[in-house]
Amino acid sequence: MKGATAVAQNTVRLFGVLQIVTGLLFWTGNALSLVPLHMLSGLLLVIGLWVLAGIGVRAGVNPLRVVVAVVWGLFVVVFGMVQAAILPGELHWIVQVLHLLVGLAAMGQAEVIAARIKAHLAGAAGQTVAA
Repeated sequence: MKGATAVAQNTVRLFGVLQIVTGLLFWTGNALSLVPLHMLSGLLLVIGLWVLAGIGVRAGVNPLRVVVAVVWGLFVVVFGMVQAAILPGELHWIVQVLHLLVGLAAMGQAEVIAARIKAHLAGAAGQTVAA
């Protein structure tokens, strides 16, 4: 469980950085040909979140936190796919900022779930872990 948690957490981190970098490129009007990569890496980020949620169930993470992560991941995917059509024109920047915040929230949820899993594992081993 420890290894799978580390892999899923690092997957979210890696693809999170890729999301931010490509997103910033798009905001500046550059590298628009990388949109499919951005969409794929966003999906992989969400899959990493879902894997952590699944491990969290087994590790005794609060079920509400797990359900929120699963639903939020679905929202991230749907919102990411339709965001280009929301508020087109001068006000689209609002949607872009929301898109960024939604993705950052997914990354934050992954970090919290991973920390709870690690705390559970440390408790099971009779150790303490700083979350």
